[in-house]
Amino acid sequence: MTMPGFWDDQTTAQKVIDEVNGLKFLVHTLEEHEETHENLEVSYELVKEEEDEDLLEDLVEQIQELVKGLNQFELDILLSEPYDKNNAILELHPGAGGTESQDWASMLLRMYTRWAERKGFSVQTMDYLPGEEAGVKSVTLLIKGHNAYGYLKAEKGVHRLVRISPFDSSGRRHTSFVSCDVMPEFNDEVEIEVRTEDLKIDTYRSSGAGGQHVNTTDSAVRITHTPTNTVVTCQSERSQIKNREQAMKMLKAKLYQLEIEKQQQELDEIRGEKNEIGWGSQIRSYVFHPYSMVKDHRTNTEVGNTQGVMDGDLDKFINAYLRSTMDNK
Repeated sequence: MTMPGFWDDQTTAQKVIDEVNGLKFLVHTLEEHEETHENLEVSYELVKEEEDEDLLEDLVEQIQELVKGLNQFELDILLSEPYDKNNAILELHPGAGGTESQDWASMLLRMYTRWAERKGFSVQTMDYLPGEEAGVKSVTLLIKGHNAYGYLKAEKGVHRLVRISPFDSSGRRHTSFVSCDVMPEFNDEVEIEVRTEDLKIDTYRSSGAGGQHVNTTDSAVRITHTPTNTVVTCQSERSQIKNREQAMKMLKAKLYQLEIEKQQQELDEIRGEKNEIGWGSQIRSYVFHPYSMVKDHRTNTEVGNTQGVMDGDLDKFINAYLRSTMDNK
């Protein structure tokens, strides 16, 4: 950063600054934990001398906080895969079931929004298609924050809900499915060739309800990549140009994800692994009736407080999954 001409290329300069800030965050956090540890050692010696119950309780509480902080710090260090630090593009698509599954998608939308708020991340709605009666037919979010993709990649898969349906006059139990797809947001750090002749670009009037989503011009953009039949839409900005730029980023992210999945499929075939892809391969089940439980089928992590999970308390599931994948490497 001190080299002459560092600012000549603004894009490269910003990339270096972002990398420096990430490293500074890790170093600063480690120094804070080291200082806390030293203070706790002093407090421990004092507790041994004084035999004070109140001091002991405070010490135990502070140790628990340090352990919690160190566990989080370990995850921050381990999130070192390519693009883990990037912002995340998260898509929700209801399965069969009409209003019931669309309502489940809206519940998951709220859950991920609450989780992002807990993390101090920002959430931008890139595309929103409401259901006819309730819920959403599809929604795309851009979640901005350090390691957003690193954490949210643990949520990719099918989420299953079992509950008494509020839309069933007979009060019967229903099972609903929603697919969650997660991709890293790319700026210019990844070279993904997209030929102009392979693109079909349509513009239309924003369909979102209320506020910033209502437009009086055809500012929403839909891009179709014909070779892969990949479709992305963006209607978050009032400017058609900005929506087109954002849609191109989303398209590149999807094409990158397709390439990664293709490589993984080839590796699985070499290893002889067979993974069923479909509504039966849910990663997590949310049971509201006849009992309350959320269970991740990949790590067998279970939580009885379903309301807490739906309010965004997902870290137990995300952390368990990330640690399991790291242990397998």
